[in-house]
Amino acid sequence: MKKIFLLIVYVSFTHFLHAQITICSWNLLDLGGTKSDTEIDFIANTIKDFDIIAIQEVVAKDAGGVQAVARLNDALNRKGAKWDYAVSDATSGENSYKRERYAFLWKTSKVSLAGQPWLEIKYTMEIDREPYFASFNAGGKIFTLVNFHAITKLKQPETEVKYFKFLPAEYPDKNLIFCGDYNLPQSHTVFNPLKSMGYKPILSGTKTSLKMDCVNGDCLASEFDNMFYNASKVSCIKAGIIHFYKAFPALADARKISDHVPVYFQFSLN
Repeated sequence: MKKIFLLIVYVSFTHFLHAQITICSWNLLDLGGTKSDTEIDFIANTIKDFDIIAIQEVVAKDAGGVQAVARLNDALNRKGAKWDYAVSDATSGENSYKRERYAFLWKTSKVSLAGQPWLEIKYTMEIDREPYFASFNAGGKIFTLVNFHAITKLKQPETEVKYFKFLPAEYPDKNLIFCGDYNLPQSHTVFNPLKSMGYKPILSGTKTSLKMDCVNGDCLASEFDNMFYNASKVSCIKAGIIHFYKAFPALADARKISDHVPVYFQFSLN
């Protein structure tokens, strides 16, 4: 009986150490006061099964953005699990119209916040919407999400993303997982320095932004959203996108929620 008990304890402890975490990253297109309660509830139903949500494009020009994140958190709390959230200050780019906030939401039963989230301070002059960091504790293991929304493709987002190669050295004690909307495909050479350090994209050749109209059933336009993880510290279990737009009769209706699909990453910590 004692051996069986010890075996159960060992298996439970091993499972605890290798607990699986799921992250969802979503550019939510001007998440603010214009999002109706029905739209907020649809978003909550779409993401409720994940453990951590990283959101880009939270409105910064007024209080509507922070309030929308709080409304989303309340909606999630009505879906069967307890959630908490953090919203960044407005990003510091010179163009006030392009300033945004980021947000993280997480299930308190799965992870806890480790310290306070922060906006990157070193490259505020080089990056319009500097990334937002948050460290999480999962079963005693810490990892740090880097939430980012690059400038548009026409403005050459690679001129911002090139600074990401310095972040692992800037935070050598942190297990960084980069997530967000890069407005670039993972095949762009600007990601090569990260890849040479052992970082891998969760998606390859997967389009994540919506077209204006579907053409022959093809509704996706560009490979913009992704996550990058250090393969020596993180084991990928599964990754993909959510075709949320299929719940709507027309793509124009789906685009009121977002012009990007959510991307997700299921992993364990080595």
